[in-house]
Amino acid sequence: MTLFESRLMAEAYLLTGGNTGDREAYLSKAAHQVAERCGPVLRRSSLYETAAWGMEEQPPFLNQVLLIKTALEPLRLLQTILSIEEALGRKRTLKYGPRTIDIDILFYNDTILQLEGLHIPHPRIQDRRFVLVPLNELAPGKIHPVLQKTLAALLKACEDPLEVNKIS
Repeated sequence: MTLFESRLMAEAYLLTGGNTGDREAYLSKAAHQVAERCGPVLRRSSLYETAAWGMEEQPPFLNQVLLIKTALEPLRLLQTILSIEEALGRKRTLKYGPRTIDIDILFYNDTILQLEGLHIPHPRIQDRRFVLVPLNELAPGKIHPVLQKTLAALLKACEDPLEVNKIS
């Protein structure tokens, strides 16, 4: 990669998660597909288990945050991760329902973007411990571009009561 190419690359934080089938295998396959189709995975958080959020009567989720370097623009990145989800068996039937894999764009550099179907940064980062805990593991000092607070401060202030348990 040349210096010119590296300047065109963006850093994106993605949340991967799932609660059906072999959850760990799905997260691993998702990370592999992201690296292959979106750009290299620079860092991964530990794996965390959390009770389901939103629709509580379902198996617990396993989540992991990936930091990637990508040349894809935000909309193209979204299209690519949606196709990865589909390839890994994701069926969109119930909002907050069980799923093999879910991949969300949390941050894309310090971009603030509001489009139909895509908001960056993800609009509920500050409300969900299962997002903040693995994000904080990777980048506690990162400043949320809208809220102008560090991830560590957002985690400390988060009122989400769900326990987030590190499993690896």
